[in-house]
Amino acid sequence: MALDQPMTGDQTRIHDIGYRSYDGPRLGRSYATRSLYSQSLRGAYGLGRSAKSKVLPMLLFVVMCVPAAIMVAVAVATKAKELPVDYTRYAIVMQAVISLYVASQAPQSVSRDLRFKTVPLYFSRPIETADYVRAKFAALASAMFILTGAPLLVLYVGALLAKLDFTDQTKGFAQGLVSVALLSLLFAGIGLVIAAVTPRRGFGIAAVIAVLTISYGSVTTLQAIAHAQNSTDAIAWIGLFSPVTLIDGVQSAFLGAATNFPGGVGPSNGEGAVYVLVTLGLIAATYGLLIRRYRKVGL
Repeated sequence: MALDQPMTGDQTRIHDIGYRSYDGPRLGRSYATRSLYSQSLRGAYGLGRSAKSKVLPMLLFVVMCVPAAIMVAVAVATKAKELPVDYTRYAIVMQAVISLYVASQAPQSVSRDLRFKTVPLYFSRPIETADYVRAKFAALASAMFILTGAPLLVLYVGALLAKLDFTDQTKGFAQGLVSVALLSLLFAGIGLVIAAVTPRRGFGIAAVIAVLTISYGSVTTLQAIAHAQNSTDAIAWIGLFSPVTLIDGVQSAFLGAATNFPGGVGPSNGEGAVYVLVTLGLIAATYGLLIRRYRKVGL
């Protein structure tokens, strides 16, 4: 047939291949954000992923809880009058395990999205930049709160079984929960900001460990030097430059906790107020940096 010959009616066909518009419920941004939060929280413990992915987070969770269980067993067996470690001190003592957990799970939460270029798919619709950041931030902070709060619950239940004073133990348990909640927000923010810079998970893990370890080691070394030179006023101000010592200073100033600072003297109430402001400022700053980062990545 010639190319310029018009088509007849018999040659025109309309094929129904079964497509139809979606007429189900449209759950919107809030549902998408909750789903991303739930998925990220489960992923922080390897749930819904391969067996290999479950090993490290579950192992670290056990490592966090076993010392608490041993302390409880000793307290019950010896009929001790108090627990070996205060609730507010437990996370500081176990800070190496907590740092390893956030270093391993922060890159898992965000670096894989960057590496496989799935972030723009999240932002296609209906989720927005702030929704993604809130979901990831809240998920990692919640995972860390579970990690740090579970051993405190073990200590609390054990203390009640050992028939220690209910009022004192409840007060200490509540103070411990406040402390680890603040620690979880701070560490989650720092870990996510560092991990969001690189799509390579290995680099993210190394960077988070380096920041948390080097800052803590440097600060404690400088504090020890200041104490040896009788510069006690400088000890509290030096503590502002490490996430671990920040939490230590906040809880020693306002939660009645014993401090790990040299000489056993924590910040005063005025210095403690500065610790609180710096801690909250860092949490807000990490959130803002994540928003800025993902506005660029989402393009």
